[in-house]
Amino acid sequence: MFKKIFVAALLVSAALPGGVAAQVTPGKPVAEKVGLDTLASLPLMSDLQMSPGGTKIAMTLGAGNEFGYAVLDLSKPGSKPQIFARASTFKEAGQRDVTSYRWVDDRYLIVELASREFVAAFGQRVDIQRLAAYDTDTGKTHPLAWDQATADASNILHIDKEKKRILLGRQIDDGNTERRFSYQVDWVDVATGKVLENVQRTNPIVDGWAADGKGVVRMGFGSDRDSGEQRYLYRSNAGENFRTVQKVVDKNFTGAGIQPLVFLNEPDMAIVSSNHEGYRAIYKANLATMEIGEKLFSIPGYDVGTAIPNEDRDGIVGYAYATDRIRRKFTDERLATVQKFLAEDFGEGNAVIVSSDDGDKRLIVSMASPEQVGSYYLYDVESGKFSLIGHASDALGDGKLNPVKAIRYKASDGLEIEAILTTPRLRAGQKNLPVVVLTHGGPYGVRDYASYDQWAQAIAEQGYVVVQPNYRGSGGYGIEFQKAGRKDGFGTRMQDDLNDVVDHLAGQGIVDPKRACMMGWSYGGYASARAAQRDPTRWRCTIAGAGVYDLPMMRDFDQGLLGSFGANYLAEGASSLSDVSPARNTDGKWAPILIVHGVRDPRVPIAQARTLVSRLKGSGKQQGTDFEYIEQPKNGHYGIYFTKEERIEWLGGAANWLARFNPAYVPSDADYAKKPAADPLIANFKFAH
Repeated sequence: MFKKIFVAALLVSAALPGGVAAQVTPGKPVAEKVGLDTLASLPLMSDLQMSPGGTKIAMTLGAGNEFGYAVLDLSKPGSKPQIFARASTFKEAGQRDVTSYRWVDDRYLIVELASREFVAAFGQRVDIQRLAAYDTDTGKTHPLAWDQATADASNILHIDKEKKRILLGRQIDDGNTERRFSYQVDWVDVATGKVLENVQRTNPIVDGWAADGKGVVRMGFGSDRDSGEQRYLYRSNAGENFRTVQKVVDKNFTGAGIQPLVFLNEPDMAIVSSNHEGYRAIYKANLATMEIGEKLFSIPGYDVGTAIPNEDRDGIVGYAYATDRIRRKFTDERLATVQKFLAEDFGEGNAVIVSSDDGDKRLIVSMASPEQVGSYYLYDVESGKFSLIGHASDALGDGKLNPVKAIRYKASDGLEIEAILTTPRLRAGQKNLPVVVLTHGGPYGVRDYASYDQWAQAIAEQGYVVVQPNYRGSGGYGIEFQKAGRKDGFGTRMQDDLNDVVDHLAGQGIVDPKRACMMGWSYGGYASARAAQRDPTRWRCTIAGAGVYDLPMMRDFDQGLLGSFGANYLAEGASSLSDVSPARNTDGKWAPILIVHGVRDPRVPIAQARTLVSRLKGSGKQQGTDFEYIEQPKNGHYGIYFTKEERIEWLGGAANWLARFNPAYVPSDADYAKKPAADPLIANFKFAH
């Protein structure tokens, strides 16, 4: 049934690869209100990756309540994607997800699996990461070097396409308990999954290794869980011993030190990133001396993400970065020419090269404005033909939903902050609208962009203005901006930034500050609970997903997971973790709060939500009136892995809660008489007690 659903749902152009090219036309606004059933759907296709020879595309497919992983054979015109795995197959063993995949050659695709499981031998929960190889010729999948593996056996350092082997860093159990979490490096045969040769033994101070474009292990790196010291070891060639070239303690969690990206085909030279000048930029550096040389690329006011390596991984073809949107700048002349033409024809940032074959003759291009869910095209560079591979949503196609843009506002202490604003298209021109502050997780080093956001679009479609502040501490805006979040930590000045964006929008007449709610997941869930507890008169309601509500409890958990240094990311600026913990301050007035949590959450234990619910009850607050609680039995922490059922429960529950305490349309609204009919999935949503 699963395969039939995908075959029926998948739109693959008849032009793949040899017919008449699909015409790329600009999207038009969707006329009617879109139901939650459509908005909460899994993306029909995502994460498309072209094989090196350009004959196949690997992709993630979504239909109904299920993700699947498939390969489309471009050498067979009219063929359908061949599905080789389902997400539910992996979830049966717990919260195990397919986190990535990559091609070895046009026959073998490597799939990475990840889960967090309790391992009796270690006496704790451990991140388990494994690799499997899918053989497109036989249709079979087999494990890669699972024998003796302990936690991580997924660190691919190099791919040898000709010999069909990978250089793999993996943690093994060789009987020495002190080395169970240290990495050795082996050549692994992709066709059989067997280890061919060990090239680097474990080192007690090394947590990972890096190899150059020829497959020579050149660098090791590790960190002390308690002191936080990060150490880099280096050698110029395979005949040398490793020596320490860098030690750094990243006390502000901002990515201190030099971070190597690509080993160049020059003695000891590499492309690196560093934020030593305040913002992360790309440089050339000598790894033997750790001396930074020429600055290659930077963006005023923003951090640069990374450099894009060439096929041989001994040079680069460009840079990945973000301003208001995620962008690429190519230094490779061929790719730069293509990107320029795409920008001229489809708008700056709307067409992005997401994958290509070796030689860049066939490109996969993602087409989407910030209001569009997106579509994927195959671009043949030599013929100039565009062929539609498919839309991320068949129901929406290339239709435009609610307008999205980046704005800037001043916090109450004068700090300038970027935010993403989504306005309800069905209420264009209306003033003083209700607002939902959608707060991102992290919090440090994470941010939102002016792009299609399923949660923001689903809420805006109900008639709300949605704003996503990149509050202080968010990533991408330099060291000092991130340090400002740590200095003025959880639940204090960072929380004020969320209040201030409502005041800014109210000052422009866009929203009514008395009709405000907050919603968020992970740190955003914490912020929503803190808003309900700290500022109950400001917020009509809040919706908190997967949040940390008892910070001392979370720090104890993180001691085991991250070590005593890593656990220090919490609330540096707070006078007391207890003072800013919603679950430890449940007495007194709270704004109505909806709490949602996945039982299988590997990052924030379900005990956090259960503790908050218990303490709310202990303080006399009533479920159904003061708060509601949803436990999702199979859900984890990361939104991209939600099933459709979980997405509808999260978004439908949130929209129902909003409608109850902060209706999108009230009689005083000028467009009240034109309000659309209620969505049955939202209006009839039931909270199970």
